[in-house]
Amino acid sequence: MRVGVLGLGVIAQTAHLPVLAKMRGVQLAALCDGDLAKARTLAQRFAVPDICSDIDELLELPGLDAVIICTPNHLHEVHVLSALRAGRHVLCERPLALSSKGVEKILAAAKKADRVVMVANNHRYRADAQGLDAVIRRGDLGKVRAVRAGAYRHRAVLAPWRNRRDEAGGGAFLELGVPLLDLAGWLTDFPRIERVSVAVDRPRGANAVEEAATVFIECKGGFTVTIDVRSAYVGTEERWWFELVGDTGSARLAPLRVVKEVRGRAVDVSPSGAQTRDTAFIQSYRSELAHFAAVVRGEVRCEPPVDQVRVHKLVDLIYRAADEGKELRP
Repeated sequence: MRVGVLGLGVIAQTAHLPVLAKMRGVQLAALCDGDLAKARTLAQRFAVPDICSDIDELLELPGLDAVIICTPNHLHEVHVLSALRAGRHVLCERPLALSSKGVEKILAAAKKADRVVMVANNHRYRADAQGLDAVIRRGDLGKVRAVRAGAYRHRAVLAPWRNRRDEAGGGAFLELGVPLLDLAGWLTDFPRIERVSVAVDRPRGANAVEEAATVFIECKGGFTVTIDVRSAYVGTEERWWFELVGDTGSARLAPLRVVKEVRGRAVDVSPSGAQTRDTAFIQSYRSELAHFAAVVRGEVRCEPPVDQVRVHKLVDLIYRAADEGKELRP
């Protein structure tokens, strides 16, 4: 399976390239970036035979089976559509598009081209998240009532496009919160959304991206989701958390811890398993890319990412609530 990587920023360098370079049955065939010096350096490091500076050149390469898209957010939709038109399978970093309509357009194009499109929702592939999914499906927590999640990251020097809302699509919530939102939806299959309220911090003005956001979502039946994110956190260490609260138990990630009510007492029933040398981040990308390769080869089936339409409609609503400064209902 010959793969090209489009966009050679941080996520490509820290996740995709190191994992793909070691995968059996996969050849890193080409790297594409507007910075040819960067592409050349990375090609030498990972023994990649071809480099190019634009997507058209990449898609013209013979025998290319799939493209991994790691370009700036506002380019994802157009790059995915171009790859599909060229008959390539696609794995795209999130977000798949900057709007739910863009996601719908991609799904239609993938169906027409009869090609695979996957979104790099790597949290779904974490070993602890897979374990939590099994816990929920066994009914160990009873009825799930709430998700409480968040991520606090220290201030970092970002690529200029990430500070421009029209190119990034959003700030702390889009980058840190949407992965948590997707994970919550994947694990619990959100009931119908009843209302959404949001508080954001945009220190550089209304047209800038947010540095912090707190999102509250209430669903039918009283199920709630609270997500708290901050991309300029001042603290001793960065934080990431994800917790499910049920009628008869609770569970949290990083690592997986499960507490279940047994005869009126809270008992730790956390599963034990072999430790891995990989971080949760690298392990998740290794599993995700292996799954993508298996789908492209036809070894396993994968449903089109139609759930991303629902996720992005909710993201659209969240940002509209933030812009209008009031609670909204779908």
